[in-house]
Amino acid sequence: MRPQILFPLFAPVTALPGVGPRIAALIAKVAGPDVADLLWHLPVGIIDRRFAPAVAEAPPGRVVTLTVHVDAHEPPSNRRRPYRIRCSDDSGSVTLVFFHARPDYLTRVLPVGAVRVVSGTVELFNDDLQMTHPDHIGTAEELAKLKAVEPVYRLTAGLSLKVLGKAIRQALARAPELPEWLDKGVRSRFGWPAWHDALTRAHAPESAAALAPDDPARARLAYDELLASQLALMLVRAAHRRLPGRAIRGDGRLRQAVLAALPFALTGAQNQALAEIDADMTSETRMLRLLQGDVGSGKTVVALLAMLSAVEAGAQAALMAPTELLARQHFHTIAPLAAAAGVPIWLLTGRDKGRAREAVLTPLAAGTPGIVVGTHALFQREVTFADLAIAVIDEQHRFGVHQRLDLTAKGHAVDVLVTTATPIPRTLLLASYGDMDVSRLTEKPPGRKPVETRVIPLTRLDEVTAAVRRAVDGGARVYWVCPLVEESEAVDAAAARERHAELQARFGASRVGLVHGRMKAAEKDAAMAAFADGTTRVLVATTVIEVGVDVPEATVMIIEHAERFGLAQLHQLRGRIGRGRDAATCLLLYGAPLGATARARLDILRETEDGFRIAEEDLRLRGAGEVLGTRQSGLPDFRLADLAVHGDLLATARDDARLILNRDPHLEGSRGTALRVLLYLFARDAAVKFLRSG
Repeated sequence: MRPQILFPLFAPVTALPGVGPRIAALIAKVAGPDVADLLWHLPVGIIDRRFAPAVAEAPPGRVVTLTVHVDAHEPPSNRRRPYRIRCSDDSGSVTLVFFHARPDYLTRVLPVGAVRVVSGTVELFNDDLQMTHPDHIGTAEELAKLKAVEPVYRLTAGLSLKVLGKAIRQALARAPELPEWLDKGVRSRFGWPAWHDALTRAHAPESAAALAPDDPARARLAYDELLASQLALMLVRAAHRRLPGRAIRGDGRLRQAVLAALPFALTGAQNQALAEIDADMTSETRMLRLLQGDVGSGKTVVALLAMLSAVEAGAQAALMAPTELLARQHFHTIAPLAAAAGVPIWLLTGRDKGRAREAVLTPLAAGTPGIVVGTHALFQREVTFADLAIAVIDEQHRFGVHQRLDLTAKGHAVDVLVTTATPIPRTLLLASYGDMDVSRLTEKPPGRKPVETRVIPLTRLDEVTAAVRRAVDGGARVYWVCPLVEESEAVDAAAARERHAELQARFGASRVGLVHGRMKAAEKDAAMAAFADGTTRVLVATTVIEVGVDVPEATVMIIEHAERFGLAQLHQLRGRIGRGRDAATCLLLYGAPLGATARARLDILRETEDGFRIAEEDLRLRGAGEVLGTRQSGLPDFRLADLAVHGDLLATARDDARLILNRDPHLEGSRGTALRVLLYLFARDAAVKFLRSG
């Protein structure tokens, strides 16, 4: 149960005075649905109202607080004209301007003859100093209260700063004093305030410096969030290690058959990863390992060899991919190798119905040793395994943790190997995959040629098209990736269709294929198959080809508006070429003018093919929120911590969490009780359940 002391924070925002359903919906959009969400919605700027010059010295464009005499009201002759109020002090005059004004309100708050304090931005209009819709209007007695620094928050359409600010102040008033969960040594080393004090200070910045992520109040709150996350990951890991496992030992015969069928020898990194996986599988504890490798580093082969150990032991293996396109790709890659070893392999996707589906479900339920490749369809209720020993989950960050658990629940003491072709920066690895052991593939298979990468302005599109024409006439195969228009599959698909039609007109309809996310699965497969067998020579695509698509004959990649893509995404796209023996070229087309960050991204891509270096640069340039997607289900969603800035704090939080659980594994001491509150405060409730079951 959530501690009672936190109940006021986990009430809906409608519990705050003045927040009805309409305002609550807007607050939920920008911050979240609960009162606690408002606490984590920190200011992004300030308005300094302490500047209080005489009227004649008020500089246009600045926020000022003026003490003025109200001289006259000038109601408009028609409602479309503004309502003007003439004011002055000893040095000069200023006009207050109101559109769609309520005269009764204005005469009440700004009566003629009274002295009033107004605060807002002043501008010159026809040599007349004026302030349109002052932010604040009050009496002279309220001057001290008005001349303050006001926090500025991220807003959404229909939500004003005044309304959101009031709701946040009310949320802060509900925030209780909580027991201290931080170690005294850590607090004094960093000079951090207590939690409640940090929260208050973070929402009341006195200067621009107080908005920086390394400000003591903000850093304290970020550390709290990181500590909660690391504790939760370690509790999950500890619970996983306590679960009974089983030792899986193969005899190597199927592996040897596959290794003999491979056209290349394994790299040193592949052999090292396999040794680590074998050690996990033969131990009595369950494997939970992340295999991360750069584009084309040979993860699929390693995963296949791991699955063969289970099949050699008479058990079953499953490989789950996030899309049907990827599942089919894995199946077609693995099937010939499995056939060389005489291992049954099945494919199961949502599209498979009737007899085709039954032909997969029957041997799985009967316990036939073999490998099944599939999508989310693998964890549907009617899919039963007689003896699932290992589950390989491809591109983990596209699945939630609960989906991983759903699949492993289909067997007894299932080993889990998670693979990703997205190189993950070290800090993000600690934050997101701290519950896993990690193996890295840092070499590419022998014979892979480097990809020549060029950065070209879109103004030279005609030259690029002519060069593609020459390449296609010479037998080349070309990916043409269309711009990421916005987070809308419909708009991106429209851009791809437009480019497809244009290239068909230039190169001939039969030579240009199209694939995008809004096509039916069968249409996508047909388009990919036509490109793979050379029926079409150019494949126009959106980012659906980003991960896993394997056509070794493709040697040219064109990416339009490359400046709109993230570094990791560009690297993934480029990884679709250079997979065969021929030299490959990637052309990054950009729209001018280029911003500094976009220029840096494209320069890095031109300089290196090292996905791990690219991932670190991507984190530095964009921040953790965007590197693997802001709302990816497998990743923690940090509200206060910025991993690009707080990497050192993450390492400290990790060490702190490890020490805490070594001393008090069930969080039963006085600090442990406070840390339970911390876990609930940051909605890491699931971790507390592991404490109870432990």
